[in-house]
Amino acid sequence: MKMVRPLAAILLGCLAAPAPGQAPSFSRSERLGPDSEIHKDVPRGKIEGPFEFKSHVLANTVRKYWVYVPEQYKADKPACVLVFQDGARAINPRGVLRVPIVMDNLIHKKEMPVTIGIFITPGQRGETFPDSIGTGNPNNRSVEYDSLGDAYARFLCDELLPEVGKTYNLTKDPEGRAIGGASSGAICAFTVAWERPDQFRKVISLIGSFTDLRGGHVYPDLVRKAEKKPIRVFIQDGTKDNRNAQRPTRDWHLQNQAMVAALTEKGYDMAHVFGDGTHSDNHGGAILPDILRWIWRDYPK
Repeated sequence: MKMVRPLAAILLGCLAAPAPGQAPSFSRSERLGPDSEIHKDVPRGKIEGPFEFKSHVLANTVRKYWVYVPEQYKADKPACVLVFQDGARAINPRGVLRVPIVMDNLIHKKEMPVTIGIFITPGQRGETFPDSIGTGNPNNRSVEYDSLGDAYARFLCDELLPEVGKTYNLTKDPEGRAIGGASSGAICAFTVAWERPDQFRKVISLIGSFTDLRGGHVYPDLVRKAEKKPIRVFIQDGTKDNRNAQRPTRDWHLQNQAMVAALTEKGYDMAHVFGDGTHSDNHGGAILPDILRWIWRDYPK
């Protein structure tokens, strides 16, 4: 599928047409729009799962994942990929993210490509697998999501994606692969693309925890010092997101500001929006349709 509509047209009314070299202006509203609602005339994809997965890379952990398959998927054509951390939260039809519903609407309108969604819970250490896993706070979440390094990227790229690829035809093109998440799931998404731009080149960060939980506060300096990587990044945060005047490296909003500054200075393909909210999915969910339009705006080139 070729995206031929100009950026200003596909971003609908809440986005202003950007001047050359500028990012578009995103809404600060926390109200869900029509692209986050089910419509009778829009074909609905199917959500398969949950499936249980035991990782060898992330040793002694077990997790759930779901696979969203759009109605337009054809097995003879590789589909793009969107991975979302905290998968149970992302697929909740009564939540504010509602990622599969948004994908249904945007794929139907050809405002994003035909895309397989993979929604993954954090891992639980041990041999038991409670039914509540992924909807509470699995005990390996912070280790997996907040840690720097390539462990989670290896789990995803070398274990889970090949497993899903046994059933579905997933693109190998890193430009056709996006990854996102909220809070610690957001820094995890950035880390995957940072470590493996050969696999993922599109990142969605909502209220990202680029803070000193497990060393993530160093990312702005790493971005400035490292060779620029071929990744596209969207950053959302709220101005009231977990403020900490006594310890700036534990101030979520300051750290998101620092990430935006570093990515801008380095010349990354990056857009951001800072709403007025707290550490909440509300604003990210409200603008998720426009984020996905922006992320996929020129695919395939």
